[in-house]
Amino acid sequence: MPGKTYSFEVKRTSTAAPETLFRLETDGARWSEWAKPLIVQSAWEKWANPPGGVGAVRRVGLWPLLMFEETVEYEQDRRHVYTFSRPGPVDNYRAEVLFTPNGTGGTDLCWRGSFTEKLPRTGPVAHKLLRGAILFLSARLVRAAERGSAGA
Repeated sequence: MPGKTYSFEVKRTSTAAPETLFRLETDGARWSEWAKPLIVQSAWEKWANPPGGVGAVRRVGLWPLLMFEETVEYEQDRRHVYTFSRPGPVDNYRAEVLFTPNGTGGTDLCWRGSFTEKLPRTGPVAHKLLRGAILFLSARLVRAAERGSAGA
């Protein structure tokens, strides 16, 4: 019997342009520059053209707890969708990050994810951890973009 499915959504507003946020979020090699202390190591496991495009796999985290995230959809400066390319703490993980220009010249950021619990009754804990990670990462992403560089 398959596990339960969970989802979450995190929204933020930034004064930075969509292309700035998009560039930072899709550049897997530079996550460790802006996403510390959660992401201490980051690199490309597999390269794609454009960088971060469909088929690219970024490796983020801190050894031995590394996540391998593969881009499955890519719309330049607008939308990035990725999944776990290797077995992770949950099944069927899928995340979508939307970068929408707003009326003030900034960006409305929407980062949502869904997954199926791997083991019965582990879903609520996984949901809390994954949503918490995205809350943290989205705040760091906005901060780095507004500073105009990857350094946060």
